[in-house]
Amino acid sequence: MNDQTAPAGVMPAFRVAPGHPASLLPAALPVRALLAGTGGYLPRRIVTNDELAARLDTSDAWIVERTGIHQRHIAAPDETAVFMGAEAARAALANGGGTAGDVDALIVATSTPDEAFPATAVRIQYLLGIRRGFGFDLSAACSGFIYALGVADALIRTGMARGVLVIGTEVYSRILDWQDRSTCVLFGDGAGAAFLVAGGGSGASTDRGLLSTHLHSDGALGDILSVDGAVGRRDRPGVLLMNGREVFRHAVARMADAVDEALMANGLSHTDVDWLVPHQANLRIIDAMGRRLGLPSERVVVTVDRHANTSAASIPLALAEALADGRIRPGQLVLMEALGGGLTWGSALLRV
Repeated sequence: MNDQTAPAGVMPAFRVAPGHPASLLPAALPVRALLAGTGGYLPRRIVTNDELAARLDTSDAWIVERTGIHQRHIAAPDETAVFMGAEAARAALANGGGTAGDVDALIVATSTPDEAFPATAVRIQYLLGIRRGFGFDLSAACSGFIYALGVADALIRTGMARGVLVIGTEVYSRILDWQDRSTCVLFGDGAGAAFLVAGGGSGASTDRGLLSTHLHSDGALGDILSVDGAVGRRDRPGVLLMNGREVFRHAVARMADAVDEALMANGLSHTDVDWLVPHQANLRIIDAMGRRLGLPSERVVVTVDRHANTSAASIPLALAEALADGRIRPGQLVLMEALGGGLTWGSALLRV
């Protein structure tokens, strides 16, 4: 476990492996995206269910029973998507044994950027002192981190990049209707990041890294989870709208299909999975996915009780926590899956 002391508000990150620049590898070995380090950032302020219940027609018991959420972190004015993303990325990079000079690309998954442009990614690039390469934002709602992993994996496999920072950073508190108890109790703010490096090896090490990613979307279902507004629509308030019943109905089925797809593509079965690191939207959905895989609850990483739904930040935050506390160990197989507005959904298999 990393023994570095994290700054206030920054989750400790875990060093999985040092960076291995592709230029140092024999040409005959396959190049794959290896997870070098992870990191996360959670806002300083914690808002409990009881605090929400003091001004809404709800209760701690009602929220916990339906979602599993007990609290969430809410960003202060200075805790922007850029700031939080930079903090998470800085931790992931440092704990992955990298420097600014090792980063060729930054991919930021966010539905709540601070501004339409420049991209959140290039703002973070500047804050981290990265003076080369490129960065861009990716919008796939709660599936954003899985989508970004897929893009990063492709960049590394094709040789376009050797070191990629993949960041999920969200400030959903700024697009919520805080009078709507059906939505405002569900979400929180935060950022998580992963530092991926090009690597390869022989023998047992050849299956390390991202084995595959599987991405899907269906625009016909876009209206069941959306934001009613945008930069180009000044006539709309821009708040999150959700048909919870329909989202729940599609979530389990679509993510289950994506999970089976990932396992089949790699010739694996449910019994090969060591850990499920799911999108943290609702404990009932998480439990349903764990049961489908036949995994005991202690092999499913859950942070929704403390973080609520942080959208694209939820998987990297959960992954960073489970690596930092030693639950997930090198060599283990990690399955990640998510579904978000769009609808978008997908899965990724990672050998740590």
